[in-house]
Amino acid sequence: SVLAQLDPSGLDSLRTVISAGEALPAAVASRWAHPQRLLLNAYGPTEVTVCASIESRLIPSHPTIGAPFPNVRLFVLDSLLRPVPVGLPGELFVSGPGVARGYLGQPSLTAERFLPHPFASSPGERIYRTGDRVRWLPSGRLEFLGRLDSQVKLRGFRIEPSEVSSLLRDHASVLDAFTLLREDSPSHLRLVSYVVSREPGHDPAALRTFLRERMPEYMVPAAFMFLDALPLTASGKVDTRALPAPDETHVGGGQGYVEPQGELERTLAALWCELLGLKRVGRHERFFDVGGNSLLIVRVQERLQTALGLQVSLPVLFQYPTLAGLAEHLSQAGGGARLESSQERGEGRKERMDQQREQRLARRKKGSA
Repeated sequence: SVLAQLDPSGLDSLRTVISAGEALPAAVASRWAHPQRLLLNAYGPTEVTVCASIESRLIPSHPTIGAPFPNVRLFVLDSLLRPVPVGLPGELFVSGPGVARGYLGQPSLTAERFLPHPFASSPGERIYRTGDRVRWLPSGRLEFLGRLDSQVKLRGFRIEPSEVSSLLRDHASVLDAFTLLREDSPSHLRLVSYVVSREPGHDPAALRTFLRERMPEYMVPAAFMFLDALPLTASGKVDTRALPAPDETHVGGGQGYVEPQGELERTLAALWCELLGLKRVGRHERFFDVGGNSLLIVRVQERLQTALGLQVSLPVLFQYPTLAGLAEHLSQAGGGARLESSQERGEGRKERMDQQREQRLARRKKGSA
């Protein structure tokens, strides 16, 4: 989540923080908790017009998703659509005027997710099946327990890993594929596809291009692992525990590792490795192909400014996604990037504070006149 990537220190004047789109871990909630700050945790899928509930009395050590908004009704039901007693887990269903009519051009999926309301107060009313596992607490608040199905959430987007695997199997070189979300280091989630090729020789760049032409960028795996066969359990299912974690040789665009050249490229490489949890990164590899995302690129921007004194705009970072390209651009000090010493930053900050102080004093004098 965004909150997990940002540092709350120095933000004592921030009075309200709203978390939504991703589950709010207790560790993140505790880090952002402040005696003078209102921390809100909201819940709601896109299908119900985003927010369905909100927790305004958040306990950081045990964040819940709160109670429904006034025009929303929430139900915790079992597999037979019967209400589940307080304290027991069940699936969350949502009804109310914010519930969508369905998925455009997908009648079967609409029928699966948008059901006739079992407790309808008016004819034709629908209820949305979220696929989320929750339970009611005695306080009347909801606790989020995770997903019921194989759908995962990455950087705020819902992804069906089996859809990625199915599309990979359509590639002429792929015999079989399995995709899952991995967290091999804390707070570093990435989508990984395990591929069984029809013939010797692997080309992850071709697979990545193939997927990009057929699905959104956020669904394209950060890494491809090529196996002789997928490991299976005794029941014939993929043994996810036996799937190896990808290393830096399986992440990237498949062009092969080329060592960074020059001090600036090596410094940028060290920064990328730190943020992406990699041991090395080549000078021609794209940031988004080695596990980067829109949240992490904001952290790159912050670190460039704090560690190197470089002010670089986000459009520039998107425009130059490789170490070589970014280093060349920065070395020319163009496109909104410039170097400044720590002394200059300190002097500039002091000047701004002095100006703000003078403005406050002027307003007070004007008000007392």
